[in-house]
Amino acid sequence: MVDGSDELEAIRQLKARYCRFLDTKDVESWRGVFAPDLSVLLDGAVSTGGADPQTGAPIHGVDEFVPMVIGTLEGVATVHHCHTPEITLTSPTTATGIWAMEDLLFFPAGNQLHGAGHYHETYEKRDGRWLITSLHLTRTLLRFS
Repeated sequence: MVDGSDELEAIRQLKARYCRFLDTKDVESWRGVFAPDLSVLLDGAVSTGGADPQTGAPIHGVDEFVPMVIGTLEGVATVHHCHTPEITLTSPTTATGIWAMEDLLFFPAGNQLHGAGHYHETYEKRDGRWLITSLHLTRTLLRFS
C-alpha cells in the first residue's frame, strides 16, 4: 500500500525530472513528464496583483507545447530551479501544486534572462505514474541583460 507521503514524493520527483530534462534538452524524456492532453498558460510579463495582461493564448496538448518550448531554446543554455512545493492530493489519482521557480537563460549572443515566479500545476496518476496535466507559469521577475 502506498501512503500519501509516497505520492507527494513521486510528484516532487516528477518536477525535478521536469527541470533536469529541460536543462539537458532531453526532449523525449521531458515530453514524458506531461499528459498528452496537457493544458498550458504562460505569462509573458511580471504579474501585478495576480493579473497579467500578457498571458499567452492557451496551449493544448503536449504535441503543441514541447516543440514550441524546445524551438525557442535552441542554442540556449538554461538553468531551471523549482522550490518550496505546495502539493495537495485531491484524490488518490489527482493533485495540485504550486512551486516557486527561478530560471536563467544564456543566449548565444551573450545576453541573458533571469526570471522567477510560480508554476501552478495539476497532476494525474495514469497507469501508475504521475503526469503534469496543466501548467500555468506566472512571473514575479523578468530581468534581461
